[in-house]
Formats: sequence, C-alpha cells, structure tokens
Amino acid sequence: MYQIEVENIKCGGCVSSIEKALLTLKGVDEVIVTIENGIVVIVGDADRQQIVRKLAELGYPEKGNNTIVCKAKSYFSCAVGKLS
Repeated sequence: MYQIEVENIKCGGCVSSIEKALLTLKGVDEVIVTIENGIVVIVGDADRQQIVRKLAELGYPEKGNNTIVCKAKSYFSCAVGKLS
C-alpha cells in the first residue's frame, strides 16, 4: 500500500474516473481517493511509476508536476466520471 499526492482533484467525478482507471491496472486491488487533500491511496502491489503515469494521463499529475494540459485533461476526466 502506498499513497500519491496529486493535483486537480475537484469532486466525485474526478474520484470516479481515477478509481475506474486505476482498478484496471495489474496489481491494483483497491483505490481510495481523498478529495480534500488530493491523496490517492493504492492497495496492492502495482508499480508506482505505472500508477503515476496513468494518473498524469487522466490529468491528475503527482503534486508539483501540474501543467495547463493536465488541468484540461482533468476537466475531461471529471466530466466522464460524472456521467458514469
């Protein structure tokens, strides 16, 4: 189990998108997302770098690595999460 502090988590839609995407990765047994402090907890033995890459693809980069592109991606991921 480990945690990653990420940028751009705004609401339940973001949480839904993150959980759904990470649970498809090998070695991820559970995902716990805390909106208030932007923490993603991974339970399992998944590769940390793989998780960080997937989060960045969704628009939720590790703290300190935010860009305008990531912010835009996060709005899209958030909207998709709200629809599911």
